[in-house]
Amino acid sequence: MCGIVGSWGGREVVSAERFDAALATLAHRGPDARGVWSDQERGLHLGHTRLSILDLSAAGAQPMRSRSGRYVVVYNGEVYNHQDLRDELPGPWRGHSDTETLLAAIEAWGLEKTLQRCVGMFALALWDRHEGRLQLARDRVGIKPLFYGSLRGRFVFASELKPIRRLAPAGELRVDPEALSLFLRFGFVPAPWSIYAGLKKLLPGSIVSVNSRGEPQEPQRYWSASEVVERGRAAPFAGDLRAAGEELERLMRDAVAIRTLSDVPLGALLSGGVDSSLVVALLQQVSSRPVRTFSIGFKDAAYNEAEHAKRVAQHLGTDHTELYLSSADALETIPLLPQIADEPFADSSLIPTLLVSRLARQHVKVALTGDGGDEVWAGYDRYLWGERVWRVLRGVPSPLRRLGARALALPSAAHWDGALRHARRVLPWSPNVQQLGHKVHKLANLAHAGTPDDFHLALASLGWQDPQSLLLERREDPARRVFGPAPEGLGLVERMQLRDLQMGFPDDMLTKVDRASMAVSLEARVPLADHRLFEFAATLPQRAKLRAGTTKWLPRQLLYRFLDRTLIDRPKMGFGIPLLDWLRGPLRDWSTDLLDSQLLQEAGLRPEPIEGAHAQLLKGRPFHPQIWTILAYTSWLRAQNDKGQPTPMPGEQLTHEA
Repeated sequence: MCGIVGSWGGREVVSAERFDAALATLAHRGPDARGVWSDQERGLHLGHTRLSILDLSAAGAQPMRSRSGRYVVVYNGEVYNHQDLRDELPGPWRGHSDTETLLAAIEAWGLEKTLQRCVGMFALALWDRHEGRLQLARDRVGIKPLFYGSLRGRFVFASELKPIRRLAPAGELRVDPEALSLFLRFGFVPAPWSIYAGLKKLLPGSIVSVNSRGEPQEPQRYWSASEVVERGRAAPFAGDLRAAGEELERLMRDAVAIRTLSDVPLGALLSGGVDSSLVVALLQQVSSRPVRTFSIGFKDAAYNEAEHAKRVAQHLGTDHTELYLSSADALETIPLLPQIADEPFADSSLIPTLLVSRLARQHVKVALTGDGGDEVWAGYDRYLWGERVWRVLRGVPSPLRRLGARALALPSAAHWDGALRHARRVLPWSPNVQQLGHKVHKLANLAHAGTPDDFHLALASLGWQDPQSLLLERREDPARRVFGPAPEGLGLVERMQLRDLQMGFPDDMLTKVDRASMAVSLEARVPLADHRLFEFAATLPQRAKLRAGTTKWLPRQLLYRFLDRTLIDRPKMGFGIPLLDWLRGPLRDWSTDLLDSQLLQEAGLRPEPIEGAHAQLLKGRPFHPQIWTILAYTSWLRAQNDKGQPTPMPGEQLTHEA
């Protein structure tokens, strides 16, 4: 895995020293080496920091020129089927890196046709020396990040915003009000927005060309989740569910096997849930020795999955490493979050993801994860009950729904959880519900929805339901533009899955995994995000995903071949932390400081509703997602300085290539 950065044109010449300083901010993404290629006459600079995984020799170094010398590439990612592609291409070869294969394929087939044949994760920039054209591309589902834009005539791009802050003209970067509104609603900034006006995230499955004046053209899609769904509905899988299970096993086994391609030690992150357990089970099947697995645990039983992970590891026979952490260990990472996340990011599971990545990096350089199964195979609880809830709500008159919403929200989440504990003691059956209070309050918000789109938007809004009410300067809410049109005839659950694949998965889940793993120089690979699995799942009926109240039905049938059902069929926990307790306890002073009225106003926010929510939180009301969103934004603002110089990461270093 690597970091890439580039600069082209502009009235102000970018010196080699300034570009080198920008490149150095990506040292955590590639601590093993770095390289720069420049065309001084055209004012072009391409930079690369290297985390050496394949072909550790100089033959795998970047920036890399094609055999003919026409193309130069900087590339972050892995093409797992590159050897198959190489077998179709003429030699000779300098080494065995996938970068060299990628360049040869581009020379033979062109960029778009090459990407359509690649299985992997990547973000790249390709310079055509003959035509003077720069092209950027991103993998189909958005596993690897890529920011780009024009600043005073200078085109810039990078894996993260850190180097762009170094390259930007003084005073050029400003927070985009639309991006801020979206962040306050969702807890992350969805593509194509970035937190800065004038900069964008390249959408997954897209290629953008930059003309000779340094102006990016409209991105072109070479892969679209929406089109995949349409094709799947038009040509459904012909076999029964037994045949579908056999095909799923074949695809998943291959998706895992090809991601073992590595010249350095490899392992897997194991939570004990369905997805990570399935990845580890298949990885153990294709491995000649016990797989290295890693998990972390917390003393708070409500947030501890380590015991589940340990039992799975013992059953599968992995070489398991676990580490129990205290709240203090997790709290120590909070000052680092603005630097790690790179732009405002309020998914608090970034903290445990960072901690387990740090544990794994002490032993391996590459780790497989289980991310992707929830979105593709309908694993979230909201898929299970969302359609049922909407079916009930839409039949209730609006005044009654609003009255019911107020009644549900009146008791605190703690009171609802206490009532459930009491019910479990006195009832002959035990209700199997996690975080009841949070879910009841979420239901109260949903009761205000008047249309299916309103319902889905409320369900996806994990932060503030009305972010415009927080802004000093109110604007048109851009939230509905995020989703875009969906194929005709999709049910509510299918629409939610598609939109999660388009937005929540790349911009929240994959962003979290990328930033947490790259912060400690660990390459994370996500076999369940293989685009071939997405395309196969799109051909299957919904009963293969949700069936008889069971989520991820077909993957579970496969996992039952490796694990006892008692290890699998348990309530979904997620990867959380006791955030509400922390904000009322050890983080109280820190959060109060970041919610200062003057700081909020300088951030463009109205203090009154935020201070009101904070006061309610301190009384035990579950406003922690909203308050954490504000804290993520204000702490990010405070971490920036006039020069855009980030705080150094612990242990950050660079080795210069000769």
